[in-house]
Formats: sequence, C-alpha cells, structure tokens
Amino acid sequence: MTPRTRKRGAPRKAPARSAHEPLSDATLERVARRFLALSDLSRLKVLQAVCGGVDSVAEVAALARLTQANASRHLAVLREQGFVTRRQEGLRVIYEISDDTPLTLCAAVCEHLRRSDAAAGVR
Repeated sequence: MTPRTRKRGAPRKAPARSAHEPLSDATLERVARRFLALSDLSRLKVLQAVCGGVDSVAEVAALARLTQANASRHLAVLREQGFVTRRQEGLRVIYEISDDTPLTLCAAVCEHLRRSDAAAGVR
C-alpha cells in the first residue's frame, strides 16, 4: 500500500484540527468587515500616511495623493473599524494610528510576497 491509498473499509483519518476554536458567525462577520476596510488601495495609502505620525486630513490627503474629501471618507472607514482615532486641535482634525494590527499584517504579506518573488526569480 502506498502512502496515498488506504485499504477498503479502513477508517479515514480525521482532518488535522486547528489549535484555535471555531469562530462564531458574528466574530467572522467582524473579521470580514475589518479585512474589507483594508481591501482598498487608497485606504492602504491613507493608513500608510497616518502611520508616519499624527496627521491632519490635508496632510494625509497630500501624502496619499487623494482629495481631502476622499481621504476623509477613507479615514472614516478606518476609524469605524478602530484602526485610527481622531481628535480636534483647534480647527484641525488630527488622525493617528490606534491599532497597529493592519501594519503588522501588511508587513507579513509583504515579506511573503518578497520570498515568493525571490523563489520565482522575480525582481
């Protein structure tokens, strides 16, 4: 018998189980909304702009090469998901990173892409 075959009637091996408990539908929905918030290129540019330090909407828009209105909409989505916070400073609204999980996730994805590209000979 080869490793890929089994005898007729022999019990199947149970699939390997994750060390994590299954997530509830409500939790998976929350995870999906957070990933959805990160699935937009402009929103990632906004997040990258804010991660450099505390910024106003005008500064974020300039760094992300967006209009202020567009940057403001993306910041609202990121704020809704808890990735950034905002505070008023006089007439300016200032944004800063409140959860660095997306930055860690982006770094992990970039590292994976770098290794995959290197293995494939892509520069």
